Amino acid sequence: MALIPLADPVRRPANQGGFALWELGFRPFYPLAAAFAAIGILAWVFVLTGAVTMPMAGIWWHAHEMLFGFAAAVIVGFLFTAGRNWTGLATPTGVPLALLALLWLCGRLGMAFDGGIGTALLDAAFVPAAATALARVLWKAGSRRNYFVVGILGLLSLANIAFHLARLGALAIDPLTALHFALGLIIMLETTIAGRVVPSFTASALKGVRQWQSQPWSYATIAATGIALLCWVVLPDARWPAALSLLAAALQLPRCIGWNPWATRRAPLLWSLHVAHLWIPVGLALLAAAQSGWLPRSAGVHALTIGATGGLIIGMITRTALGHTGRMIIVGRIEIAAYALVQVAAVVRVLTVAAIPAAATVGIHLAATAWALAFLLYLWRYLPWLLRPRIDGQPG
Repeated sequence: MALIPLADPVRRPANQGGFALWELGFRPFYPLAAAFAAIGILAWVFVLTGAVTMPMAGIWWHAHEMLFGFAAAVIVGFLFTAGRNWTGLATPTGVPLALLALLWLCGRLGMAFDGGIGTALLDAAFVPAAATALARVLWKAGSRRNYFVVGILGLLSLANIAFHLARLGALAIDPLTALHFALGLIIMLETTIAGRVVPSFTASALKGVRQWQSQPWSYATIAATGIALLCWVVLPDARWPAALSLLAAALQLPRCIGWNPWATRRAPLLWSLHVAHLWIPVGLALLAAAQSGWLPRSAGVHALTIGATGGLIIGMITRTALGHTGRMIIVGRIEIAAYALVQVAAVVRVLTVAAIPAAATVGIHLAATAWALAFLLYLWRYLPWLLRPRIDGQPG
């Protein structure tokens, strides 16, 4: 069963006037996340050059905001939209949705300009508030198959609280440890959901496509990935967990290939998701190399954040936005350029860290530019559609 069923819409006459930003979760959170992706990464470049200062260590701000600013906004928007399809029940809309978006925005402003206890409280409240709203809907509908997403959101909330306590000196851990744990949770969410939607989307779009899937293999892969990432977080200086990371990568690769990514080479909406998920085994292998002392840790981190997370996000926020605004699920040059730019950003950032350290600074600037352009293209194309009602006259 697809996570968010997206059949080609039946066109119906509809009033194209009106304002629909608060009609469903993806509408406010996708453009907020896209705008912040561009602004946040460009701000990080200025922080690195010393032109801008943050109220905390720059690397803490950058890592936190890409996870709990950018990625969290997309996750919440996606899950609110998916939750309505899973259950047939309404997820937050109208004023409650607007208040959640305002809470997210206050967190971003606080992290950039204040950084104190008030900021910590505001920022730490966003994910639990969203998780509570989603849990209420899933519980009411008895959607047990999807309870795991509430568990992941709960653990993300704890990771965010731990980060704030650590940066404020109330918890004796490296704040980056909490953020690495959050990254691991996001990767777990991505590889679990991708296992549902990527092969499903591929089979639906390419009739007769040959695929190999094994539920036991998938379960083993997800479990191995979770264990490997947990050991990477809690044992950062140990070398033996490298074997676990390699095992997880070795299990992930046949799973990805079994979905038949080659068959999607002429379907950008599909290859964008396949290529992005392939960064997960690549990232795990790079983490293994870092755990063995061969590469900097940031090579694997950026493979998972830019390549996997960024790639899956840009693919899903185009596909779901098209389907849920009543449009045909077909992309053009703007979307293809956005997909390619995110992958360019990933390749440049990882390659310069792993193989050309002398070009690391140039790599940061090139990757940041490509990343920002990708999400600005998304805004240019999709913001007008996200603000207006569905063209097929349906709610949402």
